[in-house]
Amino acid sequence: MIVDYHMHLRNGREEIALATWTVDPFVSAARAAGVDEIGFTEHIYYFKQARALLDHPYQTERCVYEIEPYVAAVVEARRRGLPVKLGLEVDYVPGREDETREILAPYPWDYLLGSVHFIDGLGVDGQEPRMLDVLGVEESWRLYFETLGAAARSGLFDSLSHPDLVKIFGESPASFDYGPIVAAIAESGVAVEVSTAGLRKPVRELYPHPEFLAACHDAGVPATLASDAHSPDVVGRDFDQALELLRSVGYETVTVFEQRRGRQEPLG
Repeated sequence: MIVDYHMHLRNGREEIALATWTVDPFVSAARAAGVDEIGFTEHIYYFKQARALLDHPYQTERCVYEIEPYVAAVVEARRRGLPVKLGLEVDYVPGREDETREILAPYPWDYLLGSVHFIDGLGVDGQEPRMLDVLGVEESWRLYFETLGAAARSGLFDSLSHPDLVKIFGESPASFDYGPIVAAIAESGVAVEVSTAGLRKPVRELYPHPEFLAACHDAGVPATLASDAHSPDVVGRDFDQALELLRSVGYETVTVFEQRRGRQEPLG
């Protein structure tokens, strides 16, 4: 089984497209890439229902859509027999767990991705002010993984997307102990995402680092696969490298989600 569980429902021009027909090109691209099932995970900050959680201008200026048409587009595609799952990429906001849970509750998610893009108004992956510029590399890594651990323990999420996103610009401490974050993830029962998106970023490597992923495997943490596609041509891109990484650290299965429950299927 090969899944691509991180993509954004766009119309090919990086514009949100909330109609079921926009699902079809992603499905066709998945079939061509040998991907068995895909999941849509639009950013929560595009939807007005999440406005109370947002405080960074990058997010608030994009918060203009209703969530129901997005949900309906994917649900209708699934009803038509397409191999798609309904997800959402949700920014973790410390201290706002109950509000986040309430916002998410009404909808029939198959899984929810937890992400950390902003911490205390600082951008992790490029939005100004950049956390790396303000705090430096070592403190940025410490704070990022501390926050990711809290996200894992929150019970809000089924998988953590691009789990070492803080490395996006290729800057890292001389050494880093993944033990505490791996323990937090393992205790929580959430999966980690192996994402090819990092290959298209300045760091030019997969998320997460092999050492991080190996520690996750040894701790019994399940894994998913993702391209973070914003257009159909990216679906399943570079999955040969993702599969090689997964197998190299010992993974033999991939997590498949349905109605917020994960099961293990043999890795394709």
